[in-house]
Amino acid sequence: MRKPSVRTLSRRDFLKLTGTGMAGAALLGAAGCDLAERVPGLPGTTPPNREGTNVVLVIIDSLRKDHIGVYGGERAVRTPNLDSLAKDSLIFTRAHPESMPTINARRAIHTGTRTWPFTDWDPPMGEDIILQGWQPIPREQTTLAEVMRANGYGTFFVTDNMHQFKSAYNMHRGFDAFDFIRGQTTDNYMPNWTYPPEKVDQALMKGNVPAMTGQMKQYFSNVAARQTEEDWFAPQVFSRASEMLEAVSGTGSPFFLTVDSYDPHEPWDPPEEYLKMYDDEPYDLKEPFSVIYGPSDYLTDRELERMRARYSAEITMTDRWLGRLMDKMEELNLFENTLLLLLSDHGIGLGEHGYTGKPAYILWPEMTDVPFFIRHPDGKGAGQTSDYIASTHDVASTVLGYLGIDAPEQMTGQDLSVMPDDDPDDDRSHFTSGYHDHVWTTDDRYVMFCRHDGTDAKLYDVEADPEMYEDLAAQQPDVVKRMFDGYVLRDAGGPLPVYDPLPEPTV
Repeated sequence: MRKPSVRTLSRRDFLKLTGTGMAGAALLGAAGCDLAERVPGLPGTTPPNREGTNVVLVIIDSLRKDHIGVYGGERAVRTPNLDSLAKDSLIFTRAHPESMPTINARRAIHTGTRTWPFTDWDPPMGEDIILQGWQPIPREQTTLAEVMRANGYGTFFVTDNMHQFKSAYNMHRGFDAFDFIRGQTTDNYMPNWTYPPEKVDQALMKGNVPAMTGQMKQYFSNVAARQTEEDWFAPQVFSRASEMLEAVSGTGSPFFLTVDSYDPHEPWDPPEEYLKMYDDEPYDLKEPFSVIYGPSDYLTDRELERMRARYSAEITMTDRWLGRLMDKMEELNLFENTLLLLLSDHGIGLGEHGYTGKPAYILWPEMTDVPFFIRHPDGKGAGQTSDYIASTHDVASTVLGYLGIDAPEQMTGQDLSVMPDDDPDDDRSHFTSGYHDHVWTTDDRYVMFCRHDGTDAKLYDVEADPEMYEDLAAQQPDVVKRMFDGYVLRDAGGPLPVYDPLPEPTV
């Protein structure tokens, strides 16, 4: 698959490209009404030039930007379908999560509302993942799916992300139909004593042995009945989404489909043919199907190499089945009248800075740099890149803005399809994100991250050091203070919340 030709747009070029027409600034500042007052067919909600436009939103978990071919770089793997989609899309080169990890990012995607700075954190009873902001969508917040449904859209959701369908969670709010595919990772789907011993014995158990053993027993119990590639999770998600497209595309009504693939999240257990693409050398050690969140020194060099190959293989498998969904859209002629957005929630560390997994304190590019594509049905921006800072909470405003539907006031993300030039409220000269008790912030030159109280800061000049290996915090404390006081505290509206005693994270 040839790499698409891209032309980089400056921030000002991007603003001109997306234009100031249609609803303009009035849309971004429009007051939302009570959801009960939003009924299908409400006059004036959808302008004629967007009538009948469908929306497909694709979320791919733990997908690092530097592993996608179109973004280039030495770590890029085989992603022909992502690259093909990028050729027809506006590509954001500076996209970052509003907050992390999984549930935090999805709260922002589904509501268009900032989750950070994690005020009013209240984990539901029985939750075993204790991370700030990791909780259900607040009742008072309206979801994108609810707004779409109230404006006459059929709303549909397919995912294998087990965290979203725990009993206390409500990520399916507003969807007419949702398909939860069971069995990922530690989902208590099958009895965990039914695992095949030979698979669990094959797994690398260094580090957190009890937890890793339990995870492997549950996972391999869940997938023990797999027979063909179609039985893996990414194939199931994209196949089910394709079937849903077939069913809804002939109804004559517009639809909103969210497709959320947990792969390439660990465990990394792709079919052997994908693994051989990235590691065809003899390997007689234990298999790193999963990962310890922390220092990577528990792995030998060969084990780390194998882990990276497994992650790459999982991406390529996911890409292949994303391609099946795109083929179905082509077959049904949906690209002509469908807005398509694709993004990830965060990345994952694979030893680049001496850490693996997703602990809250490793906020280097492998964690914070994510892909973000917007494919307009009219081809606007196709194959071009933008350095505008895009984020997960921009999804809802972008979808509604493109369709001409007034967004509720809570949806404070930027409309990336229609943005007013030189809008004083559009301050993305810097951006701040959060993960548990750590914060991350960036501007055009620096990235700084630290604990929520400003301690343990790291500072990098990303112009000179884009992969962030030379920490300048000790040499430039004034820059650290400027970024913490002027970006973090200002964006948070004051000191960050402190939860005492702070529970220890379990993931």
